[in-house]
Amino acid sequence: MNSINLIGRLTKDPELRYTQSAEPQAVAKFSLAVERNYTKPDGSREVDFFDVIAWRKTAEFISKYFIKGMRVALTGRLQQRRYEHEGKNRSAIEVVAENVYFADGKKVTDNGEPMPDNFDPMSPVEGNDDMPFQ
Repeated sequence: MNSINLIGRLTKDPELRYTQSAEPQAVAKFSLAVERNYTKPDGSREVDFFDVIAWRKTAEFISKYFIKGMRVALTGRLQQRRYEHEGKNRSAIEVVAENVYFADGKKVTDNGEPMPDNFDPMSPVEGNDDMPFQ
């Protein structure tokens, strides 16, 4: 079984690109800083940095709503990618995000205004009767 769950902060804004194929696919790349769950004797925590990639609608969602410093929760899988660089064989392990969630809520609206104190990003969307769930 290949499954990973992470909660961390984005180290920079996600990069959104599209593949150069007959049917272009959205792909977003970003890095996630994840604190380890134990503290050192001095009270500090070590941090691991994970390269993350997301595809299609998930990639577009991430690029639209997430910015550097935001706390994000995700589920996905690990993937090893092999490639050649300057004549040498290389390998990279990255997280492929399958589900991505706000981990500390959205703080501002799309036009930059502060969100109301009672804003809950997990609450159902009101006023859209076409949605099959609520």
